[in-house]
Amino acid sequence: MMITVTDLVDSLGAGFLRTVVAAGDAEVHDVALAEPGDAVGQPGELVLGVGVADRAGAVALLERAARAAAGGVVLKGPFAGDPQVARAARELAGPALVELQPHTSWAHVVWLLRGVIDRASAPDTSRLGSPGPHVDLFALADTAAEIIDAPVTVEDAQSRVLAYSARQDTTDPARVSTIVGRRVPPETLTHFRAGGVFRRLARSSDPIWTPAGPDGTLPRLIIPVRAGGEWLGSIWAVVRSPVPPERIRELSDVASVLALHLLRLRAEAGIARRVSTGQLRVTLREGAATGTGPGAASALPAGPWRVVAFGSPDGTDVRRQLDLWESVALRFGWHQPLLTDLDGLLFGLVVERPRGRRPVTAGGMADAGAGTLDWLRHVLREVHAHDPGLYAATGCTARSPDQLPRATAEAGELHRLIGAGRLPLPGRTGLVLMEDAWDTVVVERATAAVGIDAGLLGGPLAALRAHDEEHGTPYRATLAAWLDHFGDPQSAARLLRIHPNTLRYRLRKLDEVAPVDLSSPRVRLALRLQLTAMGEGPRPAGH
Repeated sequence: MMITVTDLVDSLGAGFLRTVVAAGDAEVHDVALAEPGDAVGQPGELVLGVGVADRAGAVALLERAARAAAGGVVLKGPFAGDPQVARAARELAGPALVELQPHTSWAHVVWLLRGVIDRASAPDTSRLGSPGPHVDLFALADTAAEIIDAPVTVEDAQSRVLAYSARQDTTDPARVSTIVGRRVPPETLTHFRAGGVFRRLARSSDPIWTPAGPDGTLPRLIIPVRAGGEWLGSIWAVVRSPVPPERIRELSDVASVLALHLLRLRAEAGIARRVSTGQLRVTLREGAATGTGPGAASALPAGPWRVVAFGSPDGTDVRRQLDLWESVALRFGWHQPLLTDLDGLLFGLVVERPRGRRPVTAGGMADAGAGTLDWLRHVLREVHAHDPGLYAATGCTARSPDQLPRATAEAGELHRLIGAGRLPLPGRTGLVLMEDAWDTVVVERATAAVGIDAGLLGGPLAALRAHDEEHGTPYRATLAAWLDHFGDPQSAARLLRIHPNTLRYRLRKLDEVAPVDLSSPRVRLALRLQLTAMGEGPRPAGH
């Protein structure tokens, strides 16, 4: 699956590339270097303006790239931001014009872009949620450890361990727990946060020294890893004595190389997410149509599945919902969540396993159970206390890819009914299943087919409606209450807050206005559907 210029730029971040003039969904499959006067590339290439030395050269490169149908042109400042260059790019209506941040090596750009593009088109990316390569990070961790003669970990900005060096057996329990769990333990995070470590990491490129902690935590030397002013991660070394300045400088050089690797890994993860989102969108829309070959349907986890429509009562934008639910999924152990936007709604795909096979533990769902329907129940219960408006609705079970479009439509239907107030928001569970709301769906579908102007069908309601509007009588509400309570005058009267004799009187009068055979089950069903379409929906008992 191809990636677009926009995908590529967004995945690397504003600290590295910035789109000056977009070009729609222009795709990229390779990188080409352009020297002055050279013929420029092929369709779908991203052209790097290495030899551009002035405004005229920038405009000429854009024109040559447009004739070659290239996907985009990358220029350094000041040419990329020049108003005349940008105007030329807009008038050409393609390729995209992208600005590379100053002081960035073109060699680094080629390495980064080629790596991300190759990763996006590699065979293993057809498997949704396939992991990225981290081998180089471990080599860099070993290099850093040799420089300062101390065990090292490489962590991202969320304190997740990406790589570590050898000799970790000489560290403290906090480091061992960090490596085993691939994340810094909460109590250790609290210790460093209280010392202002993360605040300094986010704001400065200066090395940080932390003394030993009262719980046996050994001193740390921490080197921020930054690119374009953005904090990407850090190098953490367990040191027992101060490190000489020249070693710290060498370690900072390693951090500069490491920054490129972290940028590339982040970009690959971003591209993988976009590819996964696009593949899942096609699968939910077309099902078995993509079920052959290396497409999305063949890359699904083993079924059966549930399609989930996620929502919130405040109508949050679908892209913001995607970020929100992805964050929730990651927090609860689903490291490669299957989420996508489709027709303005956010959908997910979870696996339906037999109940009880993978129980929820005291600390949450086991990692192997992440992404299952039981896992989703657990997550919704957990987040309800903080975000009671978040909910999810699922269609019926899909047992094969060709059933996924039907399940998607059902989940979307439930979502829309909740949003329209036709289905109540789920309570503490936060989850609505189609099998629990099927009756509402059937009635809603039927009343939608009946239409709002039920009188055109020739039934008695047209006459009752006219009489109610002309004389202020409540005959339609009376008939609806009687139908809802199986013809029981006592229950129907309580609903209307009138005496049963008053109810019987109204029934006789409405029969005079529009005679109807209420002994017929088919007539009663048709009347109830028409009344619902006209706004006389069922009311809960006691109202």
